[in-house]
Amino acid sequence: MPPRSTRPVDKLDDDHYPAYTTGRAAEMLGTTPAFLRALGDHRLITPLRSEGGHRRYSRHQLRLAARARQLVDTGTQIEAACRIINLENQLQQTQHINEELHTREATS
Repeated sequence: MPPRSTRPVDKLDDDHYPAYTTGRAAEMLGTTPAFLRALGDHRLITPLRSEGGHRRYSRHQLRLAARARQLVDTGTQIEAACRIINLENQLQQTQHINEELHTREATS
């Protein structure tokens, strides 16, 4: 018997592995495939494509889509929701970089 590979488990643990079809992702989010496509049109998420050309979404992308749905459900236009989420992500990255720089300064 060949040795067992840990590779499939690694994929399950990978937050960016495109494991979900459009239909399954929409079902999990309680939305429609059209909503997910619109998020792609507004460049919030870019699903990977299977060999057959079908969209596949990762858990990370589903979290972004869930945040977008939350904003849209409260009355925010989808385009504005996508911009808000992108700005939130940029702010988070900037704060992380700032913390790293302060840590380096403190240890120097």
